Amino acid sequence: MKEQNYSDLGAVTPEARDIYTKSRKFIAGIVGDETLEDRIKQRCVIATGDLSIAETLRFKKDPVNAGLKALEEGAGIYVDIKMVEAGVVKKSHKSPMTTFIGKGDERAKSEGITRTSAGVVELKDQLTGSIVAIGNAPSALMTLCELIETGESDPALVIGVPVGFVNAAESKERLRELDVPSISTEGTRGGTPIAVAAVNEIINMYASR
Repeated sequence: MKEQNYSDLGAVTPEARDIYTKSRKFIAGIVGDETLEDRIKQRCVIATGDLSIAETLRFKKDPVNAGLKALEEGAGIYVDIKMVEAGVVKKSHKSPMTTFIGKGDERAKSEGITRTSAGVVELKDQLTGSIVAIGNAPSALMTLCELIETGESDPALVIGVPVGFVNAAESKERLRELDVPSISTEGTRGGTPIAVAAVNEIINMYASR
């Protein structure tokens, strides 16, 4: 890769840009700076303050370029909860954002499933060609995987990094078995900061092309 200038859409003041650039150069020297995937690793490390996160990230089927293509096409970005939605950069792209939670509450009540899972089912017809980012709800990722397996949904990119001790690791393992571009973490670690960081870095790449 060519040398990066480490621009960031979220750093809007000189001080913020200086802090971000120094952090990025430091992290790049540790986790690498050769590939698009390295840039995702850098951003996730900065977001968590944890160098070991880079070693847990897994990339399948050229996910970064899949995400860039989806943004170029103005595909929707779907996220599990409002915390993830709040963190994703809204400028420099034309992709609308939607949260799963709150979109299928009646279904959740009637079927006894989580609100995020119900939202995935409720919006399944909209997910083909989209970017889906799940940082907190393993149940939502499990449901999405099932829809992909049955051919009911076919996202362009799935960022599946739910955190927790119940089905978090299992949902991400299931995702990695699918024939879909994906970014995930191994084990129980994950969460909003990683999901947001991965989406935002792809948006940043798109905006700086």
